[in-house]
Amino acid sequence: MIDRPTFDQRLARAKFRAWHRGTREADYMIGGYFDRYHASWGEAEMDWFEDLLAEDDVDIMAWGLGTQEAPERFDGPMIEKMRKLDYVNIPR
Repeated sequence: MIDRPTFDQRLARAKFRAWHRGTREADYMIGGYFDRYHASWGEAEMDWFEDLLAEDDVDIMAWGLGTQEAPERFDGPMIEKMRKLDYVNIPR
């Protein structure tokens, strides 16, 4: 029997994965999104975000910027929040 990680463990892993994408732009977009919204997530939102993290950065960024339509499985209120980009805080 394999133990499933706790919700807090999943959050910690998702935070790391969100902020370590490989490019600064993706880190700010995906990591910033995590920082802004994760406190209100339940299991369904966490499942959605973990699935999103498995996608390529260029696709996630295109969906967030609205230059490509998000696949149906990602379409909905969470991707709409990502499209607002009001959560991106770029340090100077």
